[in-house]
Amino acid sequence: MKTPIRKKKPGNTLRRWSRVIHRDLSFFFAGVIIVYALSGILLNHKSDFNAEYSLRQHPLHMAGPYPLERSLIDETRVMQELLIPFEEDGNYTHHYFPDEHTLKVFLKGGSSMVVDLRNGEGLYEEVRRRPLLSGLNRLHYNPHRWWTVFSDIFAGSLVVITLTGIVMNKGKNGIMGRGGIELILGIVIPLLFLVFL
Repeated sequence: MKTPIRKKKPGNTLRRWSRVIHRDLSFFFAGVIIVYALSGILLNHKSDFNAEYSLRQHPLHMAGPYPLERSLIDETRVMQELLIPFEEDGNYTHHYFPDEHTLKVFLKGGSSMVVDLRNGEGLYEEVRRRPLLSGLNRLHYNPHRWWTVFSDIFAGSLVVITLTGIVMNKGKNGIMGRGGIELILGIVIPLLFLVFL
């Protein structure tokens, strides 16, 4: 007696392929999702935390007698008394006098020094790029044409991941049950923000 051949239902085939595609794309793009999520959080809170640069302030002192004469302050003296102690002598760009009592020194990378010529006291503002966090932000801004192409593929894949996730489950947990309610809520919440904010 022959065993009857069961015909595969179209819905079951769709769900099976959805699981395969959903799983593989999710694994492949997991790292990119984390990068965009972390950099998105950093960008959301850039007024609270500077993910690009760290800023540190250090007191400094320039040798007297006081008041210091502007005419006696040249690049060599700035190098010897201000930059070398902080190991910044290779980063000097220029200096100027914003007023009669102030010397300002500019360094590569955004760091700077300010000295009060009346007493030699000053402040060194050290600016350093945060290596990992600034890189995450740079990727979020699409720094290169090929990264833009990859980002477009990633964005399209997110749509596929979402659609396959919607049809994977059936019954009370699927789109006709709890899943459908969650889907509607996920659409309504951004729309409410658009309307009321």
